[in-house]
Amino acid sequence: MALGDCWKSLSWFYYQYILVTALYMLEPWERTVFNSLLISVAGMAVYTGYVFMPQHIMAILHYFEVVQ
Repeated sequence: MALGDCWKSLSWFYYQYILVTALYMLEPWERTVFNSLLISVAGMAVYTGYVFMPQHIMAILHYFEVVQ
């Protein structure tokens, strides 16, 4: 029964996502293109943050002399 509740909750969140972003007006192929672009942009942002944020944080810490 827990799997059914989890599926019901996920489908409710997906339905809310479709309503908030107004994707319900698009055709299925347009919705797929939009979701693909959204996932790829989010993935690139996470990757960029993972690669470059430690360098920037260390530069800030060196600037304020927190780390020698």
